[in-house]
Amino acid sequence: MKKYFWKLRTIVVIMTIGSLLIGMGGCSSMTGKSAKAANLMEGVTAQNVTVEKSANEYSKELNEFAVKLFNACSAASSNSNTLISPLSVLVALSMTAHGAKAETLAQMEEVLGLSAEELNEFASAYMKALSGRPESKGSLELANSIWFNSAPRLHVEKNFLQTNANYFNAELYSAPFDESTLKEINNWVNDKTKGMIPSILDYIPQEAVMYLVNALAFDAEWLETYTEEQVGNYTFTTAEGTQKSVPFLHGTEGHYIEDENAKGFIKYYKGAKYAFAAILPNEGMTPEEYMKTVSGEHLSEMISNVEFCEVLTKLPKFKTEYSVEMSGVLKNMGMPVAFNPELADFTGLGTSDEGNIFISRVLHKTFIEVDEKGTKAGAATVVEMADNGTGIIDEPKEVYLTRPFVYMLIDCEANIPFFIGVMNDPEE
Repeated sequence: MKKYFWKLRTIVVIMTIGSLLIGMGGCSSMTGKSAKAANLMEGVTAQNVTVEKSANEYSKELNEFAVKLFNACSAASSNSNTLISPLSVLVALSMTAHGAKAETLAQMEEVLGLSAEELNEFASAYMKALSGRPESKGSLELANSIWFNSAPRLHVEKNFLQTNANYFNAELYSAPFDESTLKEINNWVNDKTKGMIPSILDYIPQEAVMYLVNALAFDAEWLETYTEEQVGNYTFTTAEGTQKSVPFLHGTEGHYIEDENAKGFIKYYKGAKYAFAAILPNEGMTPEEYMKTVSGEHLSEMISNVEFCEVLTKLPKFKTEYSVEMSGVLKNMGMPVAFNPELADFTGLGTSDEGNIFISRVLHKTFIEVDEKGTKAGAATVVEMADNGTGIIDEPKEVYLTRPFVYMLIDCEANIPFFIGVMNDPEE
């Protein structure tokens, strides 16, 4: 078996973004003749920006945010199979933060773990790094868009547009915020997630003035796919103690991870740019309880300090979807002012004649499918703004995921998880 090493690379990245080519033609091709969104980039030319750090130099802070966000969502969720994309949420909120000021900005930076300037650098460096990776080795694609209510009450700050054009390559649209806009936003998300997230918005409230949207799509084949002989039924014991016979993928891996509370393995996708990490908590500890013991620094060390040895594995095939409205979660994490209609300060974004602008909803949806060939995963995040108007050991390790476990999709170069999930029931 070939052995691939987990490596951290330090890179100086020069980011160049060409002019954004957005207009009525692009919208029409997306949604048909009923499209009404208009190009908002007239007079805004994306500028070349120089990035001093590589994305992986922010991995400690981003892993800390990922762990905290997962734990907060898991505690608030009624769905046993929690699945979030901390990367998608981070990018959507980072775009939003560029319109925040004073205490609103300070709280957002505290929760996200980086300053607005550092969030810019990370996003710019990361998106540039993704664009340079060959799709034949597996693809992770990020897309951003910002939709503004075309009603005359909204006055958008040009600097806000400029920043999001420079660093996030965001597509910018002005739209009437009626049923046609609802369809266009959902079609945009469906297109950018390759059909894995068909829609993200259920309705557009009258007070909505802006949507900041991130979409993420991942599709990769295993470095070593499972053969027909390696697929067979096995018993999985759910979180409630129910035993179910479900299809399992049986294999032997070469990358073992563990800490005092869990053990697991890492399985690479073609090209070794991305990996699937499975973590099985010790008997008597639930995945949710285990994640409460993990910090961002601990997670970084665990997935970096791989033991190269023979690992016998059993992984259930599964497909799951998850959705959450994150307002309560993010308030509890430490940024309540952004959601307060009276106290929020998003004047860097713009102003409304009908009242103060604040975050009204943060919608997040995810999808993942794991089978013998590889993995497909999609995520979308919408921030809704409103106004108030190597050594081999003698004996092989064993990691049989026959009970609830934690799993992650990891960017091996940036050393960050872009999906974190818990599998309590592969049939749910």
